[in-house]
Amino acid sequence: MRGVITTTGGVDLWPHFRGVFAEDAPELTVFQREDISDPAQVDFVFTFIPPDDLFEGMTGLKAIFSAGAGTDAIMACPSRPAHVPVYRVEDADQALQMAGFAAFHVLWHHRDMGRYVAQQGRGEWGRRVIGLSPAYRRVGVLGFGHMGRAIAKGLVGLGYPVAGYSRRAPEPVEPGVEHFHGDGLDVFLARSDILVNVLPLTDATRGLIDAGFLSKLPQGAALVQMGRGGQVVEDDLIAQLDSGHLSGASMDVFDTEPLPQGHPLWTHPKVLVTPHVASIPERRFVVRAIRERLSSL
Repeated sequence: MRGVITTTGGVDLWPHFRGVFAEDAPELTVFQREDISDPAQVDFVFTFIPPDDLFEGMTGLKAIFSAGAGTDAIMACPSRPAHVPVYRVEDADQALQMAGFAAFHVLWHHRDMGRYVAQQGRGEWGRRVIGLSPAYRRVGVLGFGHMGRAIAKGLVGLGYPVAGYSRRAPEPVEPGVEHFHGDGLDVFLARSDILVNVLPLTDATRGLIDAGFLSKLPQGAALVQMGRGGQVVEDDLIAQLDSGHLSGASMDVFDTEPLPQGHPLWTHPKVLVTPHVASIPERRFVVRAIRERLSSL
């Protein structure tokens, strides 16, 4: 099969992946877009932020692969053939990275680690607290696909009462996880002391996490935002933090990336900012996942 690797949107995929395709999937021949003389002969595309005209003339296209967990830029591309399936990266390694990242931030908020960091800066020993058992801190995982399931499984292993929410009932159910779907969102939110968001960005999820949404979380809840930029109304989040309804937030994705200098999230005392690093695809795992998917088409 013949594939195109794009280098658009500031994501230079070609130098990082061409050698890995040659070593791990030699039956797949990959090209840069400018090296394709006949787009009709392209079987698959590997991209992240495609140019508007990328898919023009690709009448034989069988699959489109995202270089990351998100597919929103691909889905919005005006030349994308609607009948061609779009696959996000869902390899086991990325799921483990996401699960570890989520566990870190759940522990950060549960154990109030920001307070200890501030105390260290002041040279202050501080006081010990009681009631730290994970059994008393309920975690909700918003979005229960490949990544959400791995996150929930990891948190169950740490002893947290975990619930997951998805549009439809998951198949199969995850042992030890309380499942909510459909119209159960409000009940799910009301029992989530720490909410981990891993939803994809769609028309339904854009701006979803606003003041009304956040107000349905318990008093003192925390947000771990690992989904996509554009889902959290950032001004509403700051207002909920300032009012004391939320105790903290971890933000890994944002409306505008890089997060602009001077943005209030940078210096908010209840916010931990990371630069979109919840998972970084390992090239060999990505190529092997593409190879496996193509072999089934």
